[in-house]
Amino acid sequence: MSQLRSFRGPLLVVVAAAALLSSGCAAASPVAAPSAAPSAAPGASAGTGGGYPMTIDNCGTDVTVEAAPERIVTIKSSTTELLLALDLSDRIVGSAFLDGPLPASLEKAGAGLFVVSDFVPGQEAVLGLTPDFVYGGWESNFSAEGVGERQSLTDLGIGSYVSPSACKGEGYMPDPLTFDSVFAEITEAGAIFGAEEAAADLVADQQKTLAALDPAAADTTALWYSSGTDTPYVGAGIGSPNMIMAAAGLNNVFADVQDTWTSVGWESVIEANPSVIVLVDATWNTAESKIANLETNPATQQLDAVKNQRYIVLPFSATEAGIRNVEAAASTIEQLDALESTTAG
Repeated sequence: MSQLRSFRGPLLVVVAAAALLSSGCAAASPVAAPSAAPSAAPGASAGTGGGYPMTIDNCGTDVTVEAAPERIVTIKSSTTELLLALDLSDRIVGSAFLDGPLPASLEKAGAGLFVVSDFVPGQEAVLGLTPDFVYGGWESNFSAEGVGERQSLTDLGIGSYVSPSACKGEGYMPDPLTFDSVFAEITEAGAIFGAEEAAADLVADQQKTLAALDPAAADTTALWYSSGTDTPYVGAGIGSPNMIMAAAGLNNVFADVQDTWTSVGWESVIEANPSVIVLVDATWNTAESKIANLETNPATQQLDAVKNQRYIVLPFSATEAGIRNVEAAASTIEQLDALESTTAG
């Protein structure tokens, strides 16, 4: 397990960043090993009541937090939206790699966001913001080509945290991802960033909404179509796609694949002949483009869901593990109800 020293705050970051930028180098270390569901190290503070310092085992990396971070860089929509929902917008000095527009509920909170990059920013751009913490949605965000490896950031006094739902290492990758996993990350983030009460309120609200969902009762099979034309990239059995579909009462045709997402052949999709297709809408691969592909491909245009245009569309940023997953499940149910009403009419 990688051992990371605690981050030491903005003043050291400014000095260290200046030294790094002038020398053009940074201390290197092995890429941090992956993580799983949130858990504090034995004997560590849970963070309630301002309980610092705390040490957390995050994707196999020990992260010690001495005090609530004050200058945070977020990478990916899931991390940015969580901190906005915790009313921490004034501490976000920069965001990057946003997957789409903010939901209406967070537009006001995120109105002043500074977007560093549309993709993963380089370390120089991040250090220029003098952060004391980087919160990444994927482990791959932390690399020499990206914001920097986790150990090198720690050496500069910058803490780091990866969404536990995105951990890939053995013993850390959620198998399967559950809403409890998502809620645990919200709770842990609340402890790290000194927003325990807001995190508890958010979890309670999401649990209430999740419990009130009325999932489809019929045996409705579904394909989660993320991207790809010649070879579709689909939702498999242990990640957020399957979790969202299950909450909506849909039966994932690739639920038996032990992965989060996977590539399959169109032959497998045709054989499964799902009764509904969930389309992930992203700026780089829109739902409209996927519909066009399905309806012009001689093989897929014969699928029942395609012939009857039984599509459910979800925004990409609501489909990765995060605070919008319950919303995505609710939207799936609403859209399915609308499809059923149209069929009945």
